[in-house]
Amino acid sequence: MLSKEEITNKVKEYGVLAVIRGPSAELTIKMVDALIAGGVKGIEITYSTPQAASVVRNLADRYGAEILLGMGTLTRPEQAEEAVRAGATFLVSPICQVELVKAMLDTGLAVMTGALTPSEVFQAYTLGSSIVKIFPGSLTGPGYIKALRGPFPYIPMMPTGGVSLENIGEWFAAGAVAVGAGSELCPKQLAEAGEFDKISANAHRFVEAIAQARK
Repeated sequence: MLSKEEITNKVKEYGVLAVIRGPSAELTIKMVDALIAGGVKGIEITYSTPQAASVVRNLADRYGAEILLGMGTLTRPEQAEEAVRAGATFLVSPICQVELVKAMLDTGLAVMTGALTPSEVFQAYTLGSSIVKIFPGSLTGPGYIKALRGPFPYIPMMPTGGVSLENIGEWFAAGAVAVGAGSELCPKQLAEAGEFDKISANAHRFVEAIAQARK
């Protein structure tokens, strides 16, 4: 099993985590299959997905070390241990609540906690967050990451929300180490319509856009 540091480095290497809020367990697994076919290997199954832990267990058995598999939208401490048992290798929360963060860190996995204000960003990092999730990114834009990098050049940041093919280059230029992409990358409407080939094509475009942004 990869160490916390190795997981964090993988997130940075891949550059994108697909934040999946699937409409059902079955469709979520098919969404992940389509994303992987398109080249996206960082997968975050949110707790707002039906049977989320069961989905992660299924994916962990199916793909193993081929992908980076984590659980997101953690809001309760007990979810951290459940995510470990399911096979998650990283944990993500939209909030920075001390008791929750400690429970996430106790698992030994890579942890990404949510923050928005400078005080929250600093707190998330000092509590032990491997990467600070700037959420919702749609409220701030790439310029906000650049501004935060002034006082906090040493804090790795990953915006989630508001990331699209059109602006992905701007986020990396501003200093993001990776991005979290949800509906722009894998809209559940495509899954519900059975258009998984379009999800794969979209994943491929995201991977290409990140490679271009990093040149």
